[in-house]
Amino acid sequence: MDIVAAYADLGSLRAVAELCGTTHKTVKRVIERVRQDSPPPRPPRAHNTAVARALVREKLAATDGRILAKRLLPLARAAGYAGSARNFRRLVHDERAEWQRRRRVYRPWLPTPGEHLAIDWGQLGPLHIFSAVLVWSRVRFVRFALDERRATTLRLLGECFETLGGVPAVVLADRMGCLRAGIVANVVVPHPEYVRFASHYGFRPDFCEGHDPESKGVVENLVGYAKDDLVIPGDPAASLAEHNADALRWCAEVNAALHSEISAVPAERLLVERAALRPLPALRVTIRSGELRTVDRLATIRFGSARYSVPHALVGKKVAVASRDGEICISYRDEEVARHLAVAPGEASIADAHYGGARRAPTRAVRPKSAAERAFCALGPAAEAFLRAAAAAGTARLSAELAEIASLEAAFGRDPLVAAIERASAFRRYRAADVRSILDAGGGVMQPAAPGAPLLHTLPAVPVRSLAEYAIA
Repeated sequence: MDIVAAYADLGSLRAVAELCGTTHKTVKRVIERVRQDSPPPRPPRAHNTAVARALVREKLAATDGRILAKRLLPLARAAGYAGSARNFRRLVHDERAEWQRRRRVYRPWLPTPGEHLAIDWGQLGPLHIFSAVLVWSRVRFVRFALDERRATTLRLLGECFETLGGVPAVVLADRMGCLRAGIVANVVVPHPEYVRFASHYGFRPDFCEGHDPESKGVVENLVGYAKDDLVIPGDPAASLAEHNADALRWCAEVNAALHSEISAVPAERLLVERAALRPLPALRVTIRSGELRTVDRLATIRFGSARYSVPHALVGKKVAVASRDGEICISYRDEEVARHLAVAPGEASIADAHYGGARRAPTRAVRPKSAAERAFCALGPAAEAFLRAAAAAGTARLSAELAEIASLEAAFGRDPLVAAIERASAFRRYRAADVRSILDAGGGVMQPAAPGAPLLHTLPAVPVRSLAEYAIA
């Protein structure tokens, strides 16, 4: 062991022999024997993440690299992984980096003059930023708005066409909810209003791949550029018109500057590209301010699975419905006719003014059929009120009672009978005998007074004497 250690330090056979008191040949034999008896190299040990590596690769490919390690860990545990969560996160991180390297092959986009216009929305605080880039000439168009509704988007897109002086062949947009009616098998179905707008101007609407901002980077960069260079240095208290005036000056400035990517001035290239753009239509398209709905016979429309009332005169007409800041605005021929607070699905918002006044309580008409019923109802509203109250009280043999009450008119007269019926109704007495007793009492019955009112009663006349007749002689 001394020879081996000395040789490791000195590296010379003769120096080791002199130090250890032996010959250099002996030293050589010892070193060679040690080298021959050394153990073979150790085979590599399998890592504990090997059982989960295939699962991680499969899930990353299925989710486009978006799944998280904490979501994958339970699946890996079920597949047999017994290591720590921290070690598993390292595996997912390494596999995601490898998946990103082989995910796709990038190549530059070689645009054609007059072919593509890319549009997108951005937001910074309360301001919504509409951005558009004419891809070949890199002309930028930026405007501000308070919302991202379909009417606003189409209006600003039409203004962009007028600023460019022509219409490109294709308008490439993100999968905006305001411009699409749905997605079927990853194919975007444009909204009918957008299709009508595109047919009027003569371009083809196109949409980017879902969840893929790399496919529209040219306009994504413009949104970020406008936020940093236009919105942030501006006055936050300015009005929308002032912001749009700043955007107009900013677009003129950046379009007149040299673009680093194309090494040309966008405004100058636009003069060349304008020859390849389609001409603008002679008339502007009419943009509706909301969804069309037909007013049903109840003078209501359905919007968002809820029901809202409109003036009754619009039954059968088509109205435009839009949602704005928690309110439902309904207009007819570009004039607002109703406004409601938004209600939950299945509920209704009804305005009494749309139906000519407040809702009346439902009533059933009194239709007498027999001669006795007709004679009683001929006594007027007091008799009708007596009939409804007696029926509600469950009066037995009501038809016979009404016939007997009607027969009292011949003996007592119409006016006293009507007054007796009113008094019987006030005291909830619905028998013919009760009405007869009231008539028999005549003027001697007490009249009910309101609480706190003085009681006035006529005392009977009696003979009187003076106080002098009571004097003591």
